[in-house]
Amino acid sequence: MIKEVIVVEGRDDAIAVKRAVDAEIIITHGFGLTEETLKRIAFAQQRKGVIIFTDPDHAGEKIRRIISNRVKGCKHAFLPREEAIKNDDIGIENASPNSILAALEKAKIEQVAKRQEFSQADMLQYDLLGSERSAERRDILGKWLGIGHANAKQFLNRLNHYGITREEFEAVTKKLL
Repeated sequence: MIKEVIVVEGRDDAIAVKRAVDAEIIITHGFGLTEETLKRIAFAQQRKGVIIFTDPDHAGEKIRRIISNRVKGCKHAFLPREEAIKNDDIGIENASPNSILAALEKAKIEQVAKRQEFSQADMLQYDLLGSERSAERRDILGKWLGIGHANAKQFLNRLNHYGITREEFEAVTKKLL
């Protein structure tokens, strides 16, 4: 059961999430994100907690950053890109209720304190940076770890800021071999 308020980009996203879970939802209206909406999100975070659940695309990541920079302590849910595509359109509204529920259940809190559990050396060692297969490997690991699709720099940042342990990381990387 999801107790937090879920923040999505649009009305169609909210409808899709409502098919998967019974939860309160705040809609950002994409880049139409207003000061009033940010205040509602901050209030919800103080009272119930918030899960930021934006589309797995560039615009969704930008909206996620705007919210997380203003409202600390939010959880982040990431939907794998391949589960959010329909007719070349990427969005939460295209995902099945099971995919949405799985993403929400894997939501991770962004840690404010600096943490350097993982480094660029780990990215190179596990073939997540600098090879032809790196993007594909990051995509698969991001799905398994619940931290989403990202470029190498952002992936490393997520490993360090979403509480991924060395044990979790090594367990899923073994599956890639």
